[in-house]
Amino acid sequence: MIEEDRYCVDVLLQVEAVRAALDGLGKLLLEGHVETCVSDAIASGRSKERKQKVDELMEVFARFARIGGR
Repeated sequence: MIEEDRYCVDVLLQVEAVRAALDGLGKLLLEGHVETCVSDAIASGRSKERKQKVDELMEVFARFARIGGR
């Protein structure tokens, strides 16, 4: 769009649409991860594995919060 010298507002709207699509994808991936990997780690009863997955999940939440707060 930039190479075609499209109107700036149109380009900005497309950028926001892509961001929203990626945010939606991220949420779906996070949901799947929690339902499988995190859930399995918690159910395993192994405290080291459970702590690792919970720590990992908290880092992901922190990153999402920074991204969402633009």
